[in-house]
Amino acid sequence: MAAKTLLLALLAMASSLAMASDPSPLQDFCVADKDSKVLVNGFVCKDPKVRWQPKSSSSLLAMASSLAMASDPSPLQDFCVADKASKVLVNGFVCKDPMQVTAEDFFAMGLDKAGNTENKVGSMVTAVNVNKLAGLNTLGISMVRIDYAPRGLNPPHTHPVPPRSSPTALGRLRHIQHRQRQSSLHQDAEEGRRVCVPEGLIHFQFNPGHTKTVAIGALSSQNPGTITIANAVFGSKPPISDDVLAKAFQVDKKTVDWLQAQFWADNNN
Repeated sequence: MAAKTLLLALLAMASSLAMASDPSPLQDFCVADKDSKVLVNGFVCKDPKVRWQPKSSSSLLAMASSLAMASDPSPLQDFCVADKASKVLVNGFVCKDPMQVTAEDFFAMGLDKAGNTENKVGSMVTAVNVNKLAGLNTLGISMVRIDYAPRGLNPPHTHPVPPRSSPTALGRLRHIQHRQRQSSLHQDAEEGRRVCVPEGLIHFQFNPGHTKTVAIGALSSQNPGTITIANAVFGSKPPISDDVLAKAFQVDKKTVDWLQAQFWADNNN
C-alpha cells in the first residue's frame, strides 16, 4: 500500500512538471541576483539601475527564447496585491501583507475618460495594468482604452510580454496585423465587433472615419508593455547605426538620418 501511494505521488509530481512552464518576465528584464538572501521562486532581480551587458549573443538568444515560450505566472494564493513600497525586486511585485489589503487595491479609474489624441499619430492608449491597479499582480490580465481622432492611427507595435489581446470597437475601426512571409490580415471592425490578436504579431489600428472613435482591449498579461516599431527603430537612444538601418530598410543613409531626426510621439499613457 505504501509503495502504491508513493507511486501515485511521483506520478502526480511528474504530471505537474509536464504541465508547467517558466513564468515570463513581467518587466523588460529580471537579471538574477545570486547574492541576495531572499528566497523566491527562481531568483530575486538585480537593481535595474545597475548597468548590465549580455556576455554573448547566446545570452540574447536565451532571453528571446524565454520570451517566446513563457507566460504570466499563475497566482498561488487568493490574491497577491502588489507591494510597490517593497525594496525587494522580483519578477513582478512582492505581495502586500494580506492584512493590509483594502477594497481600493482592486479598483482603478481611467477607462471612463477619453485620452488626449492631440499628437502626431492622433491616438492615445490608456492602460490599466499592475502599475495602476495593484490587485492585478499575478492575475495575468490588464485592460486598455484606445482613443482615436478622425483619421487617427495606433501605430504598428507589438508587446514584449506576449499577450493575446482582444480589442472591442465602439465605433468603426480598421485593424491590420502582420504575419510571417510578409503577408497581412485586414479587417474593418464595426461597433461592437471584437478582434483577436495572436501572440507576437505586429499590429495596428486606423480610424478611417471623420469622427472620433474608441476601442477597449483586454490583454492576457498584468504588464504587457508596448514596443512601437518606428519609435524603437528610428527613435532609440543611443541611436541604431545608420549603416545597419540603411541596409535593413534598403534606403540611403540620408533617408535614415532624416528619419532619426524626427520627433517620435509616444501615444501610450
